Amino acid sequence: MGTFLISKRKNDEFQFVLKAGNGQVILASEGYSSKSACENGIESVRKNSQEASRFDKLEAKNGKYYFNLKATNGQIIGNSEMYESVAARDNGIESVTKNAPDADLKEDL
Repeated sequence: MGTFLISKRKNDEFQFVLKAGNGQVILASEGYSSKSACENGIESVRKNSQEASRFDKLEAKNGKYYFNLKATNGQIIGNSEMYESVAARDNGIESVTKNAPDADLKEDL
């Protein structure tokens, strides 16, 4: 079972991460000016993670692979870590798809 964890950055912005059942971070958000905006971002991830077309599969200049999850308006709502292979990146997407809809919500504020 996955978990969304809301935390506060040093610059007072709110951020969330989605962790898989094993505790590994599989998606991280941008910074939000309010906690409610951050919570709205989480709801957007829950919905958009179920649409394969919302995931952009990318390759970094250093040859590593990552993905972004976009909302219906095209805005990036979360991004992944860097992966060594396409298969690992695709497993990360699968993990987000599986964990996001029913993930618990916790705070570390």
